[in-house]
Amino acid sequence: MPFADVNGQHIYFEDSGGRGPAVIFSHGFLMDHEMFEPQVDALRDEFRCITWDERGFGQTPATEPFSYWDSADDCLALLGHLGIERAVLAGMSQGGFLSLRAALRAPERVKGLVLMDTQSGTEAHEARPLYQAMHDRWVSEGPDDELAGAVASMILGDHDPAPWIAKWKAAPKEDMTLPFNCLMERDDVTDRLGEIRAPAIIFHGEADVAISMEQAEALGAGLANCQSLVRVPGAGHAANLSHPEVVNGPLRDFLRTYA
Repeated sequence: MPFADVNGQHIYFEDSGGRGPAVIFSHGFLMDHEMFEPQVDALRDEFRCITWDERGFGQTPATEPFSYWDSADDCLALLGHLGIERAVLAGMSQGGFLSLRAALRAPERVKGLVLMDTQSGTEAHEARPLYQAMHDRWVSEGPDDELAGAVASMILGDHDPAPWIAKWKAAPKEDMTLPFNCLMERDDVTDRLGEIRAPAIIFHGEADVAISMEQAEALGAGLANCQSLVRVPGAGHAANLSHPEVVNGPLRDFLRTYA
């Protein structure tokens, strides 16, 4: 299995290989590298697609508290491990959080940003009690059908939740805490968006209940070089997974221009 021991972490990754320009895909909270299968399948003949499991998910463990700045360093270190000096960074939700921070940390290494159902701010105060209650129930009782179904509906919308619910139930329930704390305690980088000069494209599900379209619009307005905001009708929080037929075409066009 392909693992990279970088930045003090043992990171699982997959690399499509080839000589095409590199794109590294960073997944959302509770997801893993497999959420980008529709994009890798569509793009691998033309681009070198790297997917990876972030700390606390899939086959990459989290052993101590961390921030999305640490995850950004993981991403950059993985690229270095693979001999990739510059790449397009594509991130969904928390993958977008870390991709923005990587672009701030090392702008010279970022050819472009693909930001999917993400934002630049902190978690809304009114949502925190609900998320905390869900976390507490998850780590005390595990993701039963009711809880897992509610979470899957929030993330996946109408997309088949069964494979992801099976993964959640198989994972140690206590593994949720460190990634959850990272999610809840993240800093706000909104005031720094103008520092990011890399071209960007935003994809956002019109039915996303976790991050609003208004937040996506604010993200696009704050970035110095946002090329487009692609609204995905009917899509929830994981638009790339549930509606790849809408996402993949504009994504390919963006990569052909900027990667």
